[in-house]
Amino acid sequence: MNARRLRTSLRGWGGVGAMAVVCALAAVFALLLPVSQSRGNGGTDADGQGVAQGSQAKAEKCPDPQNQSLSPDSGPLDGKTIQRIKTNGHLTVGVDQNSYRFGYRDPNSTGPAKLEGFDIDLAQAIADEIVGKKKNNVYFKAIPTNERIPAIQDGKVDMVVRTMTINCERLGLVAFSSPYFKTGQQVLAPKKSDIKGYDDTLAGKRICSASGSIALEKLKADLGNVIPKSANIDTVVPNQLDCLVRLQLGEVDAVVTDGALAASQAAQDPTVELKGEPFTDEYYGVAMKKGATDLIRRVNQILVDYRKADWQKSYNTWLAGTLGESDGPPPVQYK
Repeated sequence: MNARRLRTSLRGWGGVGAMAVVCALAAVFALLLPVSQSRGNGGTDADGQGVAQGSQAKAEKCPDPQNQSLSPDSGPLDGKTIQRIKTNGHLTVGVDQNSYRFGYRDPNSTGPAKLEGFDIDLAQAIADEIVGKKKNNVYFKAIPTNERIPAIQDGKVDMVVRTMTINCERLGLVAFSSPYFKTGQQVLAPKKSDIKGYDDTLAGKRICSASGSIALEKLKADLGNVIPKSANIDTVVPNQLDCLVRLQLGEVDAVVTDGALAASQAAQDPTVELKGEPFTDEYYGVAMKKGATDLIRRVNQILVDYRKADWQKSYNTWLAGTLGESDGPPPVQYK
């Protein structure tokens, strides 16, 4: 997917009213529930604050973080991690329930609102291959942005499939699959705003980002050089959706997040739009526990097949209407 093709004029799906519904649903669906289909019920089991601290060695020799994963292995599933998952009878996956078109609950669906989206499709496909296509083969746990890494390290989930960018610092904390999606950081602001992009027009503006996100790291690094020192980056929230709500309430002037997520937020509210071009190149990967070699290799093999058979179908279902025509999945190299 070429991030520069992100559309800046997008059709909404309900604006502020839909956001209020989704936020209410996030509070209602607070229990972990098993699901048997990619559009199944999910839940929340996340507590604690911030990214895990302590001895966090950065990944060594990481010039191209997206190319640091292990090569695929389609051999017998006899590794201890996969055997544990199969014995449990289900895969536990950390996902989002608030990112429109990636992992979200559709308030307009009939019956209980179900988790669906591009990331949910991928998580379900991985569960189908590892556990087998059976009822309740995957448990979804909805986790905020800043709890993705702790959830993996603490064993609350087997993996995270949640618009998670691969970078060198994170590679020192968790392992990643090969990349499955390309994006880049971008600015989201009201259409009437005089903000032009990630530049001097952010002077004196209040900017929102999510805790534990690449956007927040970038804002901290660039404040006073790439963007004006007068920009206020103090508004930090647990989830990206919270930034959109803050923007709608007039509490901030702009949001910085992945361009793909920003475009999805613009689709939720037609009064906002993407400002300027993406200013980074980033790749989403499936995050897993370091040392889970058998699982990492198996997921990479599943991704090989998924890119050929199902990636484009899922993209067309969930993302084409927001992001436009796709260039296909990103190229893959292994270390």
